[in-house]
Amino acid sequence: MPEPKPTSSPSLADGAPRLTNEGLALSNAGDWSGAENKFRAAIRADRQIPEAWNGLGHALKRQQRYDAALVAYDEALKLRPDYPQALEYLGETYVELGRLDDARDVLARLEKLDRPMAERLAKSIAGETSQTASW
Repeated sequence: MPEPKPTSSPSLADGAPRLTNEGLALSNAGDWSGAENKFRAAIRADRQIPEAWNGLGHALKRQQRYDAALVAYDEALKLRPDYPQALEYLGETYVELGRLDDARDVLARLEKLDRPMAERLAKSIAGETSQTASW
């Protein structure tokens, strides 16, 4: 009798979208540390998900870990260069760091992609707001 074939288990990458969604849910609840953990788990499962990198960046930014947030946004934008939300959050992080010239450079890119997000970032650069409208 032939030996039974092992059942295939889902690949790690199959769990990445689920973990990303769990990270988003934790972000929406304001659990930034929990969100960070879920986004890191999603990235371990599949490094090619820009939403996971963007979410990680935002969770880190909200924990005032700005340098690590910049790295995460950079990874998101390597995967999707015209990712409006990642650009907005990147610009907001630059504002938090006082790097207004960098924030203006991001704004110039964002204006071509998403006008409402660009307007929020412009207000932040001008000192009118300190956070993005979402999250």
